Amino acid sequence: MRTLAVESASIGYRTGEPVLRDVTVTARPGEIVAVTGPSGAGKTTLLAAMAGMLPTETGRVLVDDEPVGDRDRAVASGVVLIPQDNGLAAVLTAAENIAVALIATGSTPAEARRVTVAALDRVGLAGHGDQLIEELSGGQQQRAAIARGLALRGDVVLADEVTSELDAANRQRVMQLLRAEAERGAAVVFATHDPEAAAVCDRELHLLDGEATWTRAG
Repeated sequence: MRTLAVESASIGYRTGEPVLRDVTVTARPGEIVAVTGPSGAGKTTLLAAMAGMLPTETGRVLVDDEPVGDRDRAVASGVVLIPQDNGLAAVLTAAENIAVALIATGSTPAEARRVTVAALDRVGLAGHGDQLIEELSGGQQQRAAIARGLALRGDVVLADEVTSELDAANRQRVMQLLRAEAERGAAVVFATHDPEAAAVCDRELHLLDGEATWTRAG
């Protein structure tokens, strides 16, 4: 498994001051790092940079000492992003969204079907695989996105506010699934505004006013 590191990075959108300045964070195999902070603090910005979707203005993002560079390279390095907006194709079913992603990363159709069924079952959507994404509730869509991310079995799993639409029981289920990802050796980074969810993570990085501070380090 692989380690993800952000080294002295300033990150922004090139339209003004950086959103984040001089951020350093390492996510190691087998742990969950919570990224917390108020709305607009830069949680999504940080995960986007980790995922190779947003270049750093200074500093760098590495997976096992190799620069992430861009999204294609990040994917090739085993970085999986479960985005806040779910990123699912509304015209496909829940099962198709997962299977397409698996086939795109090298699975056979038969293997993709098998893994898809198991992934939907893990998030409590076993009976919803044939429903179009647009037919699902917001919470069900979020769980479908989580199922897709977990099915890809990344070395690094980035989860952006993936419990925001969920009730208490499903939040607990998802936290257990993220813990299972860490236990199989993945490095998990979980952006959240939920203090209870952050509390069960191994370490916590708090973002505020463009700066990152470890409030709980391990």
